[in-house]
Parts: sequence; structure tokens; C-alpha cells
Amino acid sequence: MGKYFGTDGIRGIAGSELSCDLSFKAGAASALVLGKALNRKPLFIIGRDTRISGDMITASLCAGLCAGGADVIDLGVLPTPAVAYFTANYDFVDSGVVISASHNPFEHNGIKLFGASGYKLRDEQEAEIEEYIDAFDSLKLKTGAEVGVKKLWQGDAAEEYARHLAGCGRQLDGMRVLIDCANGAASKTAPVIFPLLGCQADFIACTPDGVNINDRCGSTHLGALKEGVKNGNYDIGIAFDGDADRCLMVDENGDEIDGDRIIGALAAYMQDEGRLAGGVVVTVMSNLGLHEFLKSRGISGRVTAVGDRYVLEEMLASGCNIGGEQSGHVIMTDYCTTGDGEMTAVQILSMIKATGMKASDLSRIISSFPQVMINVEVRNELKKTIGASDEVKAIEDEIRRLFGDSGRILIRPSGTEAKVRVMVEGKDPEIVNAMAHKAADVIRSLAQKA
Repeated sequence: MGKYFGTDGIRGIAGSELSCDLSFKAGAASALVLGKALNRKPLFIIGRDTRISGDMITASLCAGLCAGGADVIDLGVLPTPAVAYFTANYDFVDSGVVISASHNPFEHNGIKLFGASGYKLRDEQEAEIEEYIDAFDSLKLKTGAEVGVKKLWQGDAAEEYARHLAGCGRQLDGMRVLIDCANGAASKTAPVIFPLLGCQADFIACTPDGVNINDRCGSTHLGALKEGVKNGNYDIGIAFDGDADRCLMVDENGDEIDGDRIIGALAAYMQDEGRLAGGVVVTVMSNLGLHEFLKSRGISGRVTAVGDRYVLEEMLASGCNIGGEQSGHVIMTDYCTTGDGEMTAVQILSMIKATGMKASDLSRIISSFPQVMINVEVRNELKKTIGASDEVKAIEDEIRRLFGDSGRILIRPSGTEAKVRVMVEGKDPEIVNAMAHKAADVIRSLAQKA
């Protein structure tokens, strides 16, 4: 992680940590860096989720881009993967920007950038933008005819993208689906996609007001979806996050289908159809049960650090065409250049329709090891170093001795929030739970003392 960029762009509380000043500087720096590389005026497209600060951050970022000599097209509210799609598929677009804090609460916001290929910027590109931000007072901004302008997108970007996604699936006549849009960007596209596929789709959390994004809804809060699916006799429930780049599901019994099960099911289906290439890429957070499942199918599993950008880098390097995270980021390079929750849903529903499976079959596909995740609030200036303390190392060693090869502990700083994430996994759920809380207590105590 860099000074400003985390694992998923620049993040922070809108108006303070992510101020209009920082947004302006990030825009100008991005325009100057890309303009220098292209030796011409670049064109950026911008999409955003539904949080109330989106207009503020978009305006300041757009002003910075224009001051740095870039032209800009504002696409309005749009899922993150839609911005990546338009960036990759329209030759006149040089870079895409998404204003979103994904699954975080409404007061947060973020800035993430895509290159012309539709992939997120490489670490070294983000580092160069950070250098420009830090040297901002010495930068020469554009004047006169070199100043950028704001242009209009020809057509309805949300509907165009929705029709593209629907074209990647099969007809789903007879299926009853309940969809939670997290009061986020999927509210613009999901109500178009799924009726086009012919299923009976009903929607919850689909009326954004700027402050209700991810509020007790979406992929991080599945309670309402679980109850709705059970009580409404639906075949499956689907939940997106605020910017619709991730997707979790609920089977007909109200049981959660996490990202590991989604990835495992899709990989097995692709293998059966002869479409799987190079194996599967997941992160260190994926359950050991997924690895056992892949091994039983003769599918190689590759492991990266946490972050869909690292998953994608390994996929491109190794030739794998599916990968993702337990949290619901799923990347299928046959279709898209980044995690796409709506594409994931289209592909899973198409698989269920083609095979005659029930959603509960996905729940049973992997025998997961008990796993406990605890998020400990730790100030940003401490979260990257607290894991190196003697006290944390001691608890890690204790857990490793206790579990041996039948479990593990992972302690890491969040790339998007002021938190340290503690994950403990093993065969005995009571011991796993106890040790996870013990480790979290150690970190919490250190954070309070610092």
C-alpha cells in the first residue's frame, strides 16, 4: 500500500480524510501523469456510487483533471465494473475513475483508477501519482487552450451496460430471484439486467437516498435477504455491495453462499464444459476447504495477498480465467477486467439453469473449515506496524503450535479502513473462536495503549 492508495484506491471519510483538496490534487496529478505518458490530452470517464458525497468528490476530482489538462466525461451513477468495461471497450477513453467506497458506510468515499485496458493501475503508476500529489505546489497546471473540458456521454451508460451483461447469460424463465442492491450503484442496472433474462426478479434496498448505501443491506448485511428468500419462496437471493463489484448469495433455505463456494462452483462448471484455463487464483483469506475441493477436482489453486488487484495480476501472469475472494469479488477474464458482482450473478444463475441444480447445492459444494474473522479498530498510522509487535508475534506462534497443519492465523491491516483484520481457521470451532478473540484482544489492548 502507498501513502494515499490502499488496496482499492484512495479511501477515507469524505470531506476530511478524503477532502476536496486531495481529490483535486489527485485529479490533476492523474491527468498530468497520463498526459505525459501519452504526449497528448487524455480523456477520463467517471462513474460513482450513490453516497451523498459523490457529487462533491466528483466535482473536485473533475476540476483537478481539467486543471491537469484532461477532458472528462461524467457517466453518473454506475457500478465499478461498468466503468472498467467502458474504459476497455471504447478506444477514445484513456482512463476510468470510480468514486466509491465499495462496502464501507456512507460517510466514506474513495477514488480508484483504471488504465485504458480496463485494469486497475499498477503499483508503480499509483506511486508516480502520489509523487505528483506530494509535489503539488511545484506542479505547472494547464492554462489557456490546454485546460480540459467536460463532455457528454452519448446514450444511457447504465442501460447499455445492463444489456451487455444480460447478453452474457442464458434465459432464466421460471426462476424466482430476490436481489439486494445495497441501495448502491446496482440500483441503476440490476432492475434492467434480470428482467431481460426472463426470471421473476424482485428487489430490496433499491431506493438510494445518499445515506442508506450498505446500511443493514447488501453483501455485508445479509439478514434481510435471508428472511426474504425463506419467506418468499425464492429459488435464490443475490446481494451486491455499494459499487456492485462483489456479490454474495443466499440459497432457498436462507443459508449464505460465500465467495469461496461461488468460485468453486463456477470453476467446476467451467472445467466440466472445457472452459477452465490455468486453474483458480484466490487470496490467503480463502478457506482451506476450497483448496481441498479444488484438489479433489484436479484443479490447481494459486494464492495471493488480499486484494482483487493481486488476484488479477496472478491470473494474467498464469493464464487463469477465474479467481477471486471469499468476500465476493469474483473475476472472470473471459468476460471482464475486474470483479463484477452482477456478471457473477448472471453466470451462477445461468449455471443453475443449465444444470438443474438448486442453490443449496452450491452451499454444500465445499466443506469449509470453521473460520472466525474479527475486525479490530486501529488508527491508520498504527495499523501497518502493530502486527510486528512482540505481543502479536507471540499470540501467532501460540496459535500455530496449537493447530499445527490443521489450522492457521492471519493478521493483516485493512487496505480500505482503519482496522486490523484477524482471521483464525481450524477444525474445532470452539478453539478457533476462543483464539480469534484472544488475538483480537491483544491487538485492541496495544492500540489503546499506543
